[in-house]
Amino acid sequence: MIDIRQLRNQPDLVRTAMARRGSPELVAQLDETLHLDERAREIVARRDAIRAQVNDLSKQVGQLRKAGDTAAAEEIQAQSRALGEEERGLAAEYDDVQGTVRDLLLRIPNVPHPDAPDGASDHDNPVVKGPHGLLAEYPEHLRVPHWDTAAALGILDNERATKISGAMFTMQRGLGATLSRALCQYALDTNADAFEEIRPPSLVTTATLTATGQLPKFADDAYAIERDDLWCIPTAEVPLTSIYGGEVLDEAQLPIRMMAYTPCYRREAGSAGRDTRGMLRAHEFDKVEILAVTTPAQGADMLIELRDRAERLIAGLELPYRIIEICTGDMGQSHHRSFDIEVYAPGCDNWLEVSSVSWFSDYQARRADIRYRVPGEKGTQIANTLNGSALAVPRVWAAIMENFRQPDGSVLIPEALRRYMRGATSIAPKQP
Repeated sequence: MIDIRQLRNQPDLVRTAMARRGSPELVAQLDETLHLDERAREIVARRDAIRAQVNDLSKQVGQLRKAGDTAAAEEIQAQSRALGEEERGLAAEYDDVQGTVRDLLLRIPNVPHPDAPDGASDHDNPVVKGPHGLLAEYPEHLRVPHWDTAAALGILDNERATKISGAMFTMQRGLGATLSRALCQYALDTNADAFEEIRPPSLVTTATLTATGQLPKFADDAYAIERDDLWCIPTAEVPLTSIYGGEVLDEAQLPIRMMAYTPCYRREAGSAGRDTRGMLRAHEFDKVEILAVTTPAQGADMLIELRDRAERLIAGLELPYRIIEICTGDMGQSHHRSFDIEVYAPGCDNWLEVSSVSWFSDYQARRADIRYRVPGEKGTQIANTLNGSALAVPRVWAAIMENFRQPDGSVLIPEALRRYMRGATSIAPKQP
């Protein structure tokens, strides 16, 4: 969440920055938060004054009883009881006001970085690198959608996946399943030089999902197990971020780099037509996430490091790609600055987002209470968090089907993945 102290001390600066997101209601929410925060501080001041007055009256009561003036003592006790009732009323009001302030802060998005490009929607996201590897013309055999190619090869069986689990679940078979696993191992191996591999739980508590910003705003997008107050993770970012929640780290430990393979679960709404076909959207999918915990000063360089690592994976697969920067009007709730890597899929004739790399400043770390201590300084500071989709399987898998399809309908395995494919160099149609 945003820093309430910054909102108090620099309200115009925060309003101006938040206005760049293009949602007028956000400025109104900031003003409401400021008003309620001021009321909370007024309540605290009145409560403290009452407590001091009650303490003074208690001393007077003792003195009057000692002097034998029972009537005066009882009169002052009555005043003290009335003040006690007022204090209890103020305490209840304070809890209500503070609860509303916290709820507002949990829903207000992060402040955009000054260098984030302005814009109203995804149409305003500028291309900052590429496109690389894009052909001038694509032959007809590359203009086949991946769902047709994969079905002909017998490696994608969404019909039976739907029978098992319902709509928008996918199932890879044979070398299609091997390819999915190979992509994850490739991403893990490529980043093992600097990132600690973690295998976190796939189910997390409400507090853990709140820490990264998915709750309370995006509860409808998540899968809940209400009986146990647990949630299926939408990304490994969620458990990785909370590993150090509630802890105070030493500055020398930062940056901390972690990576994880996990299944991911999302209530993807999809849209009519091709978005819900093949591997483009699914309620469950595999992904490798890279994540870092840093000081604020380390954040900018770490963002570029994560972006470069995600790019290296896609470039290593020899897929045509480009990098776009996310404009202020298209940013996610927690994002301070973000880049997406997109791969061109000639069969779909579309650019597919395959990786998102984001810097959250102290937004998530404040929610998760991740702090660090600077030697020689009093107190602690809030850390920064960043994350990137090192490799999300579905769309990369789909892009391989469309970019490496051969005239005979077979699909070549990218060179970088062959060591994970049990000797297979291509996926060919099954012989009758």
